[in-house]
Amino acid sequence: MNRRRALLVLTLLAVAAALSLLLSLAVGSVSLAPGEVWAALLGERSGDGMAFEVVRNLRLPRALSVFACGGLLALAGALMQVLLRNPLADPYVLGISGGAAVGALAAMLLGVAAGFGLGIAAFIGALAAMGLVFGLARGDGSWTQTRLLLTGVIVAAGCGAAVALMLSLAPDQQLRGMLFWLMGDAAEAATPLPAMLVLAAGLLVAMFYARELNLLARGALLAATLGANVAQLRLLLYFLASLLTATAVTSVGSVGFVGLVVPHLARLALGNDQRLLLPAATLAGATLLTLADMLARSIIAPQQLPVGVLTALIGVPVFLFLLARAPRVEA
Repeated sequence: MNRRRALLVLTLLAVAAALSLLLSLAVGSVSLAPGEVWAALLGERSGDGMAFEVVRNLRLPRALSVFACGGLLALAGALMQVLLRNPLADPYVLGISGGAAVGALAAMLLGVAAGFGLGIAAFIGALAAMGLVFGLARGDGSWTQTRLLLTGVIVAAGCGAAVALMLSLAPDQQLRGMLFWLMGDAAEAATPLPAMLVLAAGLLVAMFYARELNLLARGALLAATLGANVAQLRLLLYFLASLLTATAVTSVGSVGFVGLVVPHLARLALGNDQRLLLPAATLAGATLLTLADMLARSIIAPQQLPVGVLTALIGVPVFLFLLARAPRVEA
């Protein structure tokens, strides 16, 4: 792809991301005019100050959290697809989401209210699943993409069984909150700074290794021949993608299809050059999840839908379309 077209695509994605944030601040159970949103962002109070309170204290923290988590999931998906050399890989394939779900639901059963404590429990569960998958996959000290993938599937299945057990034991008054968290609930995503910092750091690290990622995407043997430290690069990718996923799941719960579909769409638009694909996928994922959360808040306002339901409704037909247009290989 020529540089001019790549720059144009990235610019359009950046503009779309900014517009999605502004739209998310304006739309909801209380609709605000663009001028009111802009005045609130500048710190100006007008009239009774309702617009300022709605934008600055309610919608802005949530919108930034969701924006960062969409970028986290898309970036993690792009890295997973390079790590496993599998276009169907997504951030949840290695059981990280399942581990976070086990941690969060266990905390709910113990009476931990939604907020900081729940986030810590989900993060600990995600890191525990990450360590378990990597430890089991290493075995005698070496692992392959297939071994890592199979181990992740098994750990994810075990976490799913633990989640089902906890749901069956949960009191009725806690069951609704637990189900919403499992379907992706951004209602408690009001602390955007940790997710934004992890996203910025993760993208910087990934971009630093973009050349090596291009080599690894073509095969481990070629990458090693051309000077890449394949073992170290795989380890870095695994931990980075796991950290990104754990941070996103901690903030908004289990949200599917963002990390699976968005890298595909970015690859169609920009090719497989990781120097372009990674920032493009990050911007596109952030935009998609921000718009989905805006719809989740406004479709049946004042009630809210789980944002994971909307990403699935969007992601399933898009993925089926991508699958249908893929070239078929005859046996």
